Amino acid sequence: MATVKLLSDQEAAAVPAVQAVFDDIRATRKTDFINNFWRALANDPANLKRVWETLKSVMTVEGAIDPLTREMIYIAASTANACQYCVQSHTAAARARGMTDAQHGELLTIIGLAAQTNHLALAMQVPPDPEFEVR
Repeated sequence: MATVKLLSDQEAAAVPAVQAVFDDIRATRKTDFINNFWRALANDPANLKRVWETLKSVMTVEGAIDPLTREMIYIAASTANACQYCVQSHTAAARARGMTDAQHGELLTIIGLAAQTNHLALAMQVPPDPEFEVR
């Protein structure tokens, strides 16, 4: 259960700053769907705008990392941060960008392996090798 109200389209329309962000989300994503994350953030219009602008500047721009890979990285980070909402949301986004079942399976294998080896390295307090230092 959400700890904040999820603003409806009618409630969002009553707050021009929220409506502007919702309109931009719809235009950017080319859909009428506004997901619950944005509806929850809409309780604080300034934060809604800030988070949307940041996400848009990272996830929707041209860059060296293609959009599908960005979504897959987001899934991995969301898993590490234990965010069920983001895992589900970005898995859906990755599938919409063409992620196959085979790619998803490999991603889960990598996430699981990283979790295991990260915990082992942390538990053993293994010092980084000097060769791995950024120069």
